[in-house]
Amino acid sequence: MASEQQIFKGTQEESSNPPSLSIQELQILTDNTIPSHQDEAKIALTEFENVQKRYKDLMATLPHAKGWFEKAPFIGYGGHWIIEPLLAGCLHAQDFFQARPVDFFICTYPKSGTTWLKALAFSIVNRSRFDDDSSNPLLKRNPHELVPFIEMELAFFPQVDVVKDKGNTLFSTHMPHGLLPESILKSGCKMVYIWRDPKDTFISMWTFFQKQNFGSGTLNSLEECFDMFCRGFSGYGPYLDHVMSYWNAYKENPNNILFLKYETMRSDPLPYVRRLAEFMGYGFTPEEEEKGVVEKVVNLCSFETLRNLEANKGETYRQDIPVSAYQNSAYFRKGKVGDWQTYLTPEMAARMDGLMEEKFKGTGLLEHCK
Repeated sequence: MASEQQIFKGTQEESSNPPSLSIQELQILTDNTIPSHQDEAKIALTEFENVQKRYKDLMATLPHAKGWFEKAPFIGYGGHWIIEPLLAGCLHAQDFFQARPVDFFICTYPKSGTTWLKALAFSIVNRSRFDDDSSNPLLKRNPHELVPFIEMELAFFPQVDVVKDKGNTLFSTHMPHGLLPESILKSGCKMVYIWRDPKDTFISMWTFFQKQNFGSGTLNSLEECFDMFCRGFSGYGPYLDHVMSYWNAYKENPNNILFLKYETMRSDPLPYVRRLAEFMGYGFTPEEEEKGVVEKVVNLCSFETLRNLEANKGETYRQDIPVSAYQNSAYFRKGKVGDWQTYLTPEMAARMDGLMEEKFKGTGLLEHCK
């Protein structure tokens, strides 16, 4: 993987037009209700607009590079590439999100197991509240409605129930560790990070983007996007740097970060769900083990179960926000390990494997995740 200096060098020449959904358009979709996790006093709508203008002015000075979509360039910030609205959300989270010691964060790179991990974490924390399986919100709502992104829902849709709920302790982010709000790092709260074979991550992301309906223009070909992915040009990328940011943080503070691998969990989820529950402070009791509660959680949150729910089928969209780029069904394509073999040539796979081996060599990461 190229260094940050190499990646960011000369990217002004690769600039494209701004994405079709701008910060100003996102502002229209917000109201003046500010969540409890944002700075002490509520932020008036006019102040919100002023803050977003400040972010837009800042982003105009940052490196721009061609994106995967013709109308959505990447903006370079802190060694990573993020599209305009999401970078504004990241900056907003850095400025205003106030983490508490009791909060728990699901940290992921896009398309590396986020939806599954959200469902598992929600089920673990709330299992005593929903003894009657039919009352579990996961049966009627997409997991992303139940565990909000701090750079998305909290920044632009603070009116949603889960954000206003002061009792909610589950949050998620795609932000690299080095870009996380300072309050998260200082609060002592825990987080879990899951990573995935970059070949499957790429395929999952590229096919996911084909279902986007925000009008960002044409999606580049698989070959062009793969080349960009390998060179570090991808949303929240470079991907391998994203993984390393959390791996290094885990090594420095293993008591506060759980580091998992998607493929390992998929092959045998039960022990890892037990481990996740214990790490979160919601370990399963002997009585629950005897009653098969762990198996129930795993089955409820399985790809097959969630995909076949009415809430995640067909053309259903989230009901809690005024606009959504994806139908709920887009989050449940295959979830397979090794699906990259259907799309990538042996040469493409070898290129990605070589980059991964070079980046992770000597770090202990690959040995940890066996």
